[in-house]
Amino acid sequence: MTIGELSRRSGIPASAIRYYEDIELLEPLERRGGKRVFDESSVMRLTVIQFAKEAGFTLAEIRQLVRGFEGERWKRLAEKKLAEVEATAARLAVMRELLRTVVRCGCIDLDECGRLISRPTRG
Repeated sequence: MTIGELSRRSGIPASAIRYYEDIELLEPLERRGGKRVFDESSVMRLTVIQFAKEAGFTLAEIRQLVRGFEGERWKRLAEKKLAEVEATAARLAVMRELLRTVVRCGCIDLDECGRLISRPTRG
């Protein structure tokens, strides 16, 4: 299939597909008449790439995944990413509570604000 057809089937813009080729996430099977030719496996590869992007993997991590794909590597990368996401979620929960404290504080000057937020109970 052509890059246009691959784009339609995968829902990924042709410009992104070309970029994925440039950074070696995807390779056309061959060129016919100067045009890239792809097959069904390219659709599946793009599906995995898109899934990994939505799951928060970087392009470098996705490159590790797609080069010599194996289930155990995918699992290890996913476990590592999950730990990162959980740490980020914990940090976001702390940030949310700190911001709620500021929203509720009602401080009229900097000194009062400092006293309020320095209390151990935070609000």
